[in-house]
Amino acid sequence: MKFRVERDVLTEAVTWTARSLSPRPPVPVLSGLLLKASEGTLSLASFDYEISARLEIPADIAEEGTILVSGRLLADICRSLPSAPVEVETDGSKVTLTCRSSRFNLATMPEADYPELPALPDVSGVVDGDAFAQAVSQVIIAASRDDTLPILTGVRMEFEDDLITMLATDRYRLAMREVAWKPATPGISTSALVKAKTLNEVAKSLGGAGDLNIALSGNSELIGFESGGRRTTSLLVDGEYPKIRSLFPDNTPIHATVETSTLVEAVRRVALVAERNTPVRLAFTNGQLSLDAGTGEDAQASEAIDATLTGEEITVAFNPHYLSEGLNAFDSKYVRFSFTTPPKPAVVSAQEDIDGDDDDKYRYLLMPVRLPNQ
Repeated sequence: MKFRVERDVLTEAVTWTARSLSPRPPVPVLSGLLLKASEGTLSLASFDYEISARLEIPADIAEEGTILVSGRLLADICRSLPSAPVEVETDGSKVTLTCRSSRFNLATMPEADYPELPALPDVSGVVDGDAFAQAVSQVIIAASRDDTLPILTGVRMEFEDDLITMLATDRYRLAMREVAWKPATPGISTSALVKAKTLNEVAKSLGGAGDLNIALSGNSELIGFESGGRRTTSLLVDGEYPKIRSLFPDNTPIHATVETSTLVEAVRRVALVAERNTPVRLAFTNGQLSLDAGTGEDAQASEAIDATLTGEEITVAFNPHYLSEGLNAFDSKYVRFSFTTPPKPAVVSAQEDIDGDDDDKYRYLLMPVRLPNQ
């Protein structure tokens, strides 16, 4: 095999494909990238039995062929090369990379031992990549990072006709986001549980390339994404996701609206004195929100900002990290807090106008920390 390709093009392709490589592959060949040169195109692929990634780039092919080389090493080498065309050529069991005066010799792996990549299922529909990426970023903050509960490390994607609803929870908070899409089959009704980490990688690497194709397998075991000539597949998380929609209250008689950026900064400052597992208290009164943290002889902080309140005055306490992550997921001018009673979960939603209605396309439900008098 022998080909020539621009350094930046090769580096981007290798880096993207190598992102899905497992740091501890079950067999050595799965640490490799599979490179195939044929008919003016270089294809790159990676696979770890769970996630696959594949893309094609144009290249000047002098001799067709296939090689399997260490993916992470190849990515490191490509990033270090000078900005000039790269020539890649095989010589027996070695492969040589040449770029100006730089020259690297790498050992190849037996490509015959490499497993066959899963085929991309039939495309189930198309979603705007930017809208999808924003939705994913808002939802994954609530997904669990505890691998002992693998089901909660996933994001449940519900496909109902022309709407995708994403849900995630770690038992202390819940995020739900709706995004429109164009299904290939009108009236589709199905769901998929995808690892939050995988979904985040897809959103970051494919979300900005325009329309994003979503492909669901008929046996509900695999999901695929494709955009801009890049495609990735992932096995779905196995198990029954908890029915968490019912946690959203049907009726919330208390509403408070606060300017988002002002509240984000206030929480950040007050939380500086909040020790581990110490909450930030929020007291909503007519026209004002008072925040405070710290008690007794420990460091203390307090701050008051403007707020509008509908309903009874209310005092609640939240984990400052969970509260900050949720607030930072909003890009609206205001956020609305909706309450039933202080010990019950609060729902945070977006609001563009101080006196307008909230936008419930994205809702962040947060469990309060119980105060001594509650």
